[in-house]
Amino acid sequence: MEQGAARERATGKPYPPFGDAARAPQDLPRAREEAVRVPEQARGEHPSGEPGVPGPRIVQRHSVRDQILQALRTALVSGELVPGEVYSGPALGERFGVSATPVREAMQRLAVEGAVEVVPNRGFRVTERTPRELAELAEVRALIEVPVMLRLARTVPAVRWAGLRPLAEATGAAAARGDRAHYAETDRAFHRAVLALAGNAQLLAVADDLHRRSQWPLISAPVLRHGELVADAAEHTALLDALIAQDLPVVESLVREHFAGSEY
Repeated sequence: MEQGAARERATGKPYPPFGDAARAPQDLPRAREEAVRVPEQARGEHPSGEPGVPGPRIVQRHSVRDQILQALRTALVSGELVPGEVYSGPALGERFGVSATPVREAMQRLAVEGAVEVVPNRGFRVTERTPRELAELAEVRALIEVPVMLRLARTVPAVRWAGLRPLAEATGAAAARGDRAHYAETDRAFHRAVLALAGNAQLLAVADDLHRRSQWPLISAPVLRHGELVADAAEHTALLDALIAQDLPVVESLVREHFAGSEY
């Protein structure tokens, strides 16, 4: 806390909380009442010079790593963890009120997903993405998902598609609020629900991983345009309508356009 305050006085910049971790402790899952308050050890990492690490919060013992992982993913998608910046496990652990161990575990998972990279003796650097990388991800997603959706359009009854409409509406609600992080979650939920109808667990895992990777921010992320996000969300409803009508050309066109437009 004192270190963060000193940085704030030196730089003149505030250090606001980010992501789900900004919630009060009572808002987190209450699997157990006892909170984790484990003293941290630097283990060779150097949090000095760390950008934007606020004061501590309390995280419940149950699924600590998963809670932190979700909070970090939210901060990544929203741009609160900045591409190119290095964040140490101890400093982030202090922010969450836990030891550095669950933070490192969560960061290791993000490294596997390609969101961060390990910096020996320092911590983890947020990956600097390029438009080319996002375009390549969109191409691979289209190669996988377009044929599957066309097959599903021929075989899945209309009532099953209608059951997915609340998920499409959830993306629209998040977009209308301009909530980029929640939109990312609802967008993945919608696509998972569609692909789950294929009954292929391996396909679902690969597609979801590619989808998540496509949501990490660019090196210089543009200012979020509210209208573009709303239009992107509206494509979910249009896709459902095309699937119900078994309009295969429209299904293919919408899916390809949606992938290209999801590089926000």
